Amino acid sequence: MDKLLSVEAVAATEAGAIAAARLMGRGDRDGADRAAVEAMRRAMEDAEISGTIVIGEGERDEAPMLYIGEKVGNPEAATTVDIAVDPLEGTNLVATGSPNATAVLAAAEPGGLMHAPDTYLRKLIVGPSVAGKVSINDPVAVTLSTVASSLGRNVWDITVVILDRPRHEQLIADVRATGARIKLISDGDLTAGINAAVSGTGIHAVMGTGGAPEGVLAAAALKCLGGEIQGKFEWRSHEEKERARAMGVNVDDEDGVYFTDDLASGENVVFSATGVTDGELLRGVRFFGGGARTHSLLMSYERAVIRFIDTVHTFDRQIPPRVRL
Repeated sequence: MDKLLSVEAVAATEAGAIAAARLMGRGDRDGADRAAVEAMRRAMEDAEISGTIVIGEGERDEAPMLYIGEKVGNPEAATTVDIAVDPLEGTNLVATGSPNATAVLAAAEPGGLMHAPDTYLRKLIVGPSVAGKVSINDPVAVTLSTVASSLGRNVWDITVVILDRPRHEQLIADVRATGARIKLISDGDLTAGINAAVSGTGIHAVMGTGGAPEGVLAAAALKCLGGEIQGKFEWRSHEEKERARAMGVNVDDEDGVYFTDDLASGENVVFSATGVTDGELLRGVRFFGGGARTHSLLMSYERAVIRFIDTVHTFDRQIPPRVRL
């Protein structure tokens, strides 16, 4: 199951990334997202899995493809999986040609990924050295002191990623008061969360409120990397809570904290991300005459495997690719 999932997952994210990258810098965020969705959907049509989208582009009446509950692959295939997708993480990033846009997919055995509602989730994300040592309920100063000491650093050597939103005004002030550095981002807290769990990216924590579906995808990646996400739902309406209740979420526990294994409980979790634009972790799609080159991150929790995959795609077989390192 794991090997098959890995092959199909990376094929889907590569397809989505290539399609979205063709619209880089054109200012058309919706067009780039639509291109990624359609390409990823086509890539999964012939996959030898029987998949159900549990996190996708929205409800069926809102999304013509990759909607929540959509069946993909071969319904008669022996391998049955739940799939979470973000065909284009960072639509604004692609529209403006900014760094860190990716195409993302996570998969697991049925029930292995939380069916998260489209609402907000307050998040705290840290890497393997800090996992299990922090609490989302602690004051910011305590959290960052713990992060710094766990990494053998001073607080002013720590970099925290926060989405640049008005709702984070107080959080930004609290982080600045500790002396820690901040990297404000316009989009893409999922990619930032992965960076926090990988040495050498210069990111040590992610804090703030973002999308709950992206939190599940981040949990799948962090489970494979040994990092940690903690989250608390922040409902925006009664309708959101009732939708979440129908999905099986305990909405009555107002103070409930969801950890990595709550959001991604599966033992056969596979995660794939392909760069659309260049970033700290992945290079973006590079086109050449007759083809393209992609850079992907593929992870398997069951096999404890983390792979970076550099792939050359030849569209025109009459023109052999000139591969360079």
